[in-house]
Amino acid sequence: MKILLTGANGLLGQELVKQLIHEGSSTVTATGLGSCRLPEEVAANINYIDLDITLGAQVADVLASVKPDCIIHAAAMTQVDDCENDKQHCYNTNVGATRFIIDGAKRIGSRFIYISTDFVFDGLSGLYSEDDQPAPVNYYGSTKLAAENAVKESGLNWNIIRTVLVYGQTGAGARSNLVAWVKKSLEEGKNIKVVCDQWRTPTYVADLANGIRLVIRKNVKGIYHISGKDLLTPYDMAIKTATTLHLDSGLIEKVDASNFSQCGERPKKTGFTIEKARRELGYEPHSFEDSLKKIFERNVNATV
Repeated sequence: MKILLTGANGLLGQELVKQLIHEGSSTVTATGLGSCRLPEEVAANINYIDLDITLGAQVADVLASVKPDCIIHAAAMTQVDDCENDKQHCYNTNVGATRFIIDGAKRIGSRFIYISTDFVFDGLSGLYSEDDQPAPVNYYGSTKLAAENAVKESGLNWNIIRTVLVYGQTGAGARSNLVAWVKKSLEEGKNIKVVCDQWRTPTYVADLANGIRLVIRKNVKGIYHISGKDLLTPYDMAIKTATTLHLDSGLIEKVDASNFSQCGERPKKTGFTIEKARRELGYEPHSFEDSLKKIFERNVNATV
């Protein structure tokens, strides 16, 4: 199978490429904005293309040249406040680009897998199942929902995979995530404030990548919620990270969201029920504590 992945330089992209290469059943074309930032041993086994997904002609040319059997569209503008402050760029990246890729997929008959978010929900009644009605509270969530709707209306063989607060070991050039930020801050002796009044089912990036591979392998259709199984606040995550790595949890201050001035509203309680993924895919994520041990296994039994 020929797979084309957008967003290959990001946290999920790097992990997914690594897993696909290790699986060995696919030819992978990885795309990203700018030069390849994947590890050399991974990059040597793929075809990498510098692609600006907001340029329709460029997208069309790449898809017509590669002719992938399956497209995994993971690239997006995800920083909530940045999306509020630059709505045009957010729309172009999250909606316009998705439509360009859908158009190209139609011309070559590719399967289309779209990576979405818990932020399509308002956070008033989580945990959420695949059948719950989306109602985003910020512009980022609105653009991801608009892209989801474009996927549903495409006529393609499609999947929408929603996930929640992805974390893991940050690779070269990938944006930081909450766990990596907590580790770095505490190692540097910095005091940090972490919210305790927002609830999520945070997702270990290796579990998410595996869930995507299961969707491909099982050849299922429709929406799947792929996340962790533990309902936690960011504060809970920070404390557990400090404990696992023997770092000073006294540097972590528990605060509520009102302590931060943010232009983009965050939903209070999202998180997913993952029973459909368990039942139909055989998906079973690690616990948060076990995933921390896997991410930082060299540090778990040492004082950092």
